[in-house]
Order: sequence, then structure tokens, then C-alpha cells
Amino acid sequence: MNNNDPILKVENLSVRFPIGGGLIRKASHFVHAVNDVSFSINRGETLGLVGESGSGKTTVGRAIVRVNEPHEGSIVLDGQEIVHLKPSHMRPLRRKVQMVFQDPYSSLDPRQSVRQILSEPLVTHNLPLKTERGDRVEELLELVGLDPAFASRYPHQFSGGQRQRIGIARALAVEPELIICDEPISALDVSIQAQVVNLLESLKEKIGIAYLFIAHDLAVVRHISDRVAVMYLGSIVEVATASEIYENPKHPYTLALLSAVPVPDSKIERKRSRTILKGDIPSPTDMPSGCAFHTRCPLREKLGNPEICTAERPALAPVGSHTSDHLVSCHFKDDEITPVKSKKE
Repeated sequence: MNNNDPILKVENLSVRFPIGGGLIRKASHFVHAVNDVSFSINRGETLGLVGESGSGKTTVGRAIVRVNEPHEGSIVLDGQEIVHLKPSHMRPLRRKVQMVFQDPYSSLDPRQSVRQILSEPLVTHNLPLKTERGDRVEELLELVGLDPAFASRYPHQFSGGQRQRIGIARALAVEPELIICDEPISALDVSIQAQVVNLLESLKEKIGIAYLFIAHDLAVVRHISDRVAVMYLGSIVEVATASEIYENPKHPYTLALLSAVPVPDSKIERKRSRTILKGDIPSPTDMPSGCAFHTRCPLREKLGNPEICTAERPALAPVGSHTSDHLVSCHFKDDEITPVKSKKE
């Protein structure tokens, strides 16, 4: 496999959940959790996936590991299409992608010791030799900054931050090339969130692993990500490098999200303008026509509510030149909008 090829390529991914059905009766409605999502992650890269609660971020991550089955689209992991693979054929590929979950309190089996938790994926994938598994457990604990002597302890004997380190060690056990981090710090105290983020960055430098970092904290995403994808109502509305997203946002939803992030400097904070979105997020069971954001879009209102916004869904396309890496899903993406001031200013 060419090292220049992306470790993950997702194209036109859609995930729908049936509601109102039963064993005999077909579902009458669907929750459109993910709609036509496309992105890629290069080897050793961190892609941040951000958006409000309910935007579909976690469903995307769970679809990649086939916990949620895709309804449509393609998922290519390390060059192999995995959407239609049988569970038995998926097992070898699960070594390549692992997950770190949001809640370190419920993601670890309280009846197992740390040694058992970290040994389980090694046993499942028959790695390494049985006589070497104890050494591998100690190595994993040291890798995430925990004392190997903790291997005999149980999850209830650790703090939240320590439990999340154990979760990260479990994900690393089978030497994956991609880890999906599903809001890995949102359940932790603010005082230890930075420690976990710094650990993830350190591991990336040491072993060259790639991350899909799912979060709603925009400040953290900016710190850890190489590129950022912004989701709204199941769709990606903007993708660019972290610096470009934060300093030159092009989608009105991205602008609204960033305007809500507080700035430490009180003088700048007082002078900053806010983009207040009107109305509520539409129901994912009754998706709006055209652009999913048109019901709350301040740019559309400013432009006189053009009909194209309700009639046609905008493609995720480059801004300016056709070779641009800054992609935006908006009919008026090349129109000038006021950027949010960077925290560095």
C-alpha cells in the first residue's frame, strides 16, 4: 500500500434509523442521521469533526467501525472497501481501526482487571505469543503514562483521566493505524482534559497514528487537528485546515459556531460581534429541502432569501480555485463574510 494513500476514505455515506416499524410492519419514517458525507484521513493526520449535539458526528464514527450499518455510500479502510464485508471478514480489519469512547466510566468492564482489559484484544487477534502478553500489557501502560504495577487493579480504583488512559491503551493494543476518538475528553474534569489531549498528540508523534477526533469543543479541536470538518444536521458543510477554518471561515454555520467561542482577552471579547442563529434545528425525520441550513441561515436572509437555497442542495466544493483544499457546501461560498477574530489576535 502506498504511504501517500489515505488510511480512510469515506464517500457519500448515509446512515438512517427506522422508526415506527416492527417485526411485520415496515418503518413509516426514518431518522436521517448522516446524509451524503464524504471525507478522507491521511496516514498520521488528525481530522477534527465538530458540530452541535445531534449533528451526526458520533454516528459517522460508529459507521466507520460498522457498529452502525451504513445505508448508502463507501468506506475504504487502508485500500479495502468494508461496507459490504461480512463480520468474519471484518475482524482482521478491526486491527487497523479502533475507538476511544466518550465515557471512561462505562466503556471499561468493572469486573475485569486492567491486565484483563488490555489482554482481551490481544487474545482476540492472537497477538502476541501468550508468554509475551504480560510484557505487552506493561508496555501499553507505560506508553500512556501509567505505572505497570496498576495492571492488577480494577477500573473503580482509578480517576476519570486514568480510566481514559486505559481506554487509549486498549485501543493501541493491536497497533491500529487509525483511532476514532469519540468526544474523549468531554466527560473529564477541565483540569485533566489537557493531559489527555497532550497524550494523544505525543502518541501521534511517537507511532505516527491517525485520528478522527470527534468533539464539540472548538478550542480543543483547533489545538489537536491538522484539518477540521464541520457538520450540521448530518452533513459536512465545511472542510479546511485548522488555521483556515478558524481564521477564514466561509460557511455561515461555521461562522456562528466560532462566534460563540469565548476569547480570553476581555477587550477583544467586548468588541466581538456574535452571529445569533434564529429558530431550532430541523427534525432529522423531516429534512428541509435544498440546503439543510437554509431555515436558520443569516447569509440567506441578508441576500434576500434566494430560491436556490430551498430548491437545490449545494455541493461540498472548493472555494475560489478548483484546486483549493478549502471545501464549503454553500451556494454563496465565494461571497465575502466577516471572519471571526482569531484567539491569537
